[in-house]
Order: sequence, then C-alpha cells, then structure tokens
Amino acid sequence: MSVIMKQCRQCEFTTAMFFYNLSGRDLIVEEQHYRSVGFFIGVLLTGVSIIFLNGLVLTAIVINRRLHYPFYYLLGNLAVTDLCVGISYLVITCLSGVWTSTVSTSQWFFRQGLIDTSLMASLMNLMAIALERQQTIFTMQLHSKMTNQRIILLIVAVWIMAILIGLSPVMGWNCLCDLSSCSETLPLFSRSYVLTISILSLLIMFIVVILYTCICVYVWKKSRRMTEHTSRDQSKGTVVSLMNTVLLILGCFVLCWTPALLLLLLDGLHHVPQKLLVVESFILTLVACNSLVNPIIYTYRDQDVRTTFKCIFCCFCVAYQQRRSRPGGYDTVVMINEILMIVTLMSYF
Repeated sequence: MSVIMKQCRQCEFTTAMFFYNLSGRDLIVEEQHYRSVGFFIGVLLTGVSIIFLNGLVLTAIVINRRLHYPFYYLLGNLAVTDLCVGISYLVITCLSGVWTSTVSTSQWFFRQGLIDTSLMASLMNLMAIALERQQTIFTMQLHSKMTNQRIILLIVAVWIMAILIGLSPVMGWNCLCDLSSCSETLPLFSRSYVLTISILSLLIMFIVVILYTCICVYVWKKSRRMTEHTSRDQSKGTVVSLMNTVLLILGCFVLCWTPALLLLLLDGLHHVPQKLLVVESFILTLVACNSLVNPIIYTYRDQDVRTTFKCIFCCFCVAYQQRRSRPGGYDTVVMINEILMIVTLMSYF
C-alpha cells in the first residue's frame, strides 16, 4: 500500500511526457503533422470558422424575438457548445505535439477536460434536438409544446452531465496511480474511462439515428395518407426535402464521429493499432468539423434564421459604409449608437 501511495505522489508531479513515453507514443513523428503548413492552416480555418458561424447563430437567436421558441433555445445551446468546441480545439491543437513535453499533468487534464466537456455537451445536445424534433413532428406542431422551464432544465441537465463526464478524470478516474491501465490515445486517462466514454457516445449516436429514422418513416406514412387531399407532387416534394435534410444531418454526424469513437473503443479494449495514433490529430479535426457543419445544417433551411442573417450583414454593411463616408473618422459613441440601433431594429422582426 505504501508503494502505491508513493507511486501516486511521484506521478502527480510528473509531466505528461512521462505518460506519452510510457504508452509508446512518438511525439517527434506526430509533431511533423502539427508543424506542416497545410495542417496549421486547416486547423486555423476550422477553429475560426466554428467560432464565427456558431457566434452568428447565437447572435441571431438572441436578437430575433421570432426565434424565441424551445427548438431555437436548443439550437442556441448547440451553438454555445460548438463555440466551446472551436475554442478548445484551437487550445488543444496549439498545445499538442512536442509542446506536450512541457505540459504538466494538471495542465494536460485542463486541456483535455475542456475539449471532452465541449464535445460531450455538443453530442448530448444533438440528441436533445432529435428528441424535440421527434416530439414536435409526431404531434404535428410547428413548435414544441415544451415549456421554457423544461427547456432550461434540459439544457442545464446537458451541461451538468457533460461537465461530470469531462471532469471525471480530474476527480480520480485516471491512471496516475495505476500505470498499467493507462490509455494509449489519451495517456493520462484510465482505459476503463475511455471505454465507458466510447460506449456512451456510440449509444447516443445510435439513439439519434433511430430518432431521425422514425421521423422519416412517420412523415413518409403520413404523406401517403394525405395524398388524396393534396397534390401528389407537393406531397412528394415535401417528403424528398425532409429525407434530404435528415440524410444530410445523419451523414455528417456519423461521418465526423464514427472514426473517433471507434478509435476510443479499440483503445478501451486494448486493441488499437499504433498506426492510428499517428493520425489522431486528423481524427480530432474530423470531430471538430461536426461543430462546423452543425450551424449550417440546422439553419440553412430555416427562413427566419436566414432572414436574420441577411439583416445582420446588411446592417453592418450600412454601418461600415457610413463609417467610410464620414470625414471625421469613426468614434466610439457613434459605434455604440449604431450597434444599439441594429439591436433595436432586429428586436421588432
């Protein structure tokens, strides 16, 4: 027992490099990927695009009163989670590769906990949106009958679960005191934790796929019954449009998440090939891309959101033109007045 306690004290003050060497990871080889110009530009563009697009969605939902409904609250929460994914993705990428050798265990736990919490919150929020859509479509309502209080409780529950899962390694579910159980993809995490996370995430993915499949089947059967009351072309066009949207959602969702979850599952089962560890950064980038396409997929067919986007861009273009036409420059008071004018204008939509 005293030997184990001594080992725990030693590991607590060891840098993360010790655990990477223990797992057989070659950080010099991985650094070649991180330092490549193409990968750096891709990471920068991906991170900035995630932050910009989700920030735009969040702004539109806040300033447009017509978007103050349960579905849009969930969409706004998805934008917040994906915004956190973009920020944490940039942080974890900038502190990867050979920079890992200078990171302490506490810094590594903070870095990894940030991205894990954000990704888990985004994944669970996608499931919450699927549940809301299924309930709304099955009851043939334009907006869900869920009250604002229930939506807030659902959002709070999503974040509490995500934070608990993301902080579990910090609270003790790690391999600092049991080096034989260390993961290979996440060297400071226990293999049992990695396995649990992969199974839980795969379960959430399965639920999302089942929910959207049920929505497609229900709408298809409903459209066949309604063909005698409406034109066949109109009914067929509605079903095809819905099918395309659902297939796009599921296709991007499964494509982005499956490689990472399979890698974690193999790692948890202690069957991960060493060659996959070299491309771990690209697999993480693929998961982050889901946070990039989420605001596009969930908003591009929504007329109210598109109209709000256009108004935001038009208002800022007008403000920019007025700034350029002023000979006296552009002081802070004028800028604040214009922002207040834009917000006031959007609140009446």
